[in-house]
Amino acid sequence: MSQLRIAVIGAGHLGRIHAKLLGSVEGVELVGISDPFEQARAKASELYQVPVYADYRHLIPSIDAAVIASPTDSHSKICRDLLKESKHVFVEKPLTIDRSDATQLAALAGAKNVTLQVGHVERFNPAFTALGDLAVDVKYVEAVRASRFPGRCLDVGVVMDLMIHDLDLVLSFTDAPIRWISASGLSIVSDHEDIAETRIEFECGLVANLKASRVSPTPAREMQLFGTNGFAQIDFGQPSLSVLKPSTDIVNRSFDLSEEAESPLGYADELFTDKIQCETVELSPRNAILDELHDFVISIQSASAPTVDGVAGARAVDIAQRILESIEERVWYSNAKTSEMGPHAFPRERVENAARRDLNIRRAA
Repeated sequence: MSQLRIAVIGAGHLGRIHAKLLGSVEGVELVGISDPFEQARAKASELYQVPVYADYRHLIPSIDAAVIASPTDSHSKICRDLLKESKHVFVEKPLTIDRSDATQLAALAGAKNVTLQVGHVERFNPAFTALGDLAVDVKYVEAVRASRFPGRCLDVGVVMDLMIHDLDLVLSFTDAPIRWISASGLSIVSDHEDIAETRIEFECGLVANLKASRVSPTPAREMQLFGTNGFAQIDFGQPSLSVLKPSTDIVNRSFDLSEEAESPLGYADELFTDKIQCETVELSPRNAILDELHDFVISIQSASAPTVDGVAGARAVDIAQRILESIEERVWYSNAKTSEMGPHAFPRERVENAARRDLNIRRAA
């Protein structure tokens, strides 16, 4: 089989990681890199000794596929240009910032019969891939994803930047439609929401509570999930996975605590010995970005769907956009003014401060 000729579009931090890792993927030849910024091109040329272009379109005739690691607001046009030329595309998350664009790109990939993969890298995190049957019939998910202020990816807010990782993971548990979404968020230092939280309820009964922040002094990438097969706690950063699996009589609701113990207060040790099995799963170290690149290449070579295809990527964008719409409509007070709605709301003056100010005005008069 001939070498798969791949280009990387976007030579920033993540683009350089992809370019480096592609060198270790069997059957792949990195044939070029593009970036509109001269400094990024110079660095890429120095590191990878391949042709470097300001305009990605110069690469299209000489490639079979491309990795898009450019700013989010450029994904749609670059991806469309490549798909129209029947090129396979790996695009970093999110697929786009607009649901209609995302849906159209997924449809275009299908029409052209090419691979479109979205870089939701946590799908390849060893703590997530080790879930096994715990990922079946999940009923409740709680996740927190926080980082220090990144100084990059500021063309989008924290929902599209961070929370979308957990949105994609939650959506991988169910194909059911969404019954209800509520969300709130605030802009702290950027032009977009920097902190956000949402509650999502699906028609299948699954409930997800997700929180994200990019102005946190303490990084966090954690998820807890509960289902009929047990409980799992994931730390994506470590990575680590802890699981609790209930006995059959707990699962089928035949367990009766009053019959098991004279004093429920003293039953904890027996409960976690006899009825609920606790285990820390041993994980093999993996490079999740390398694994998703392997997945991309295998999908192309075997003409099979990647783990996160365009349809899945578009679904995550749709839900993220619905969350953003809910954030924009968030009313912070019962008789809110326009300036007191959405992520840029101005907080009202505290009652005691207002009273003190009025008193000072009266004294001055």
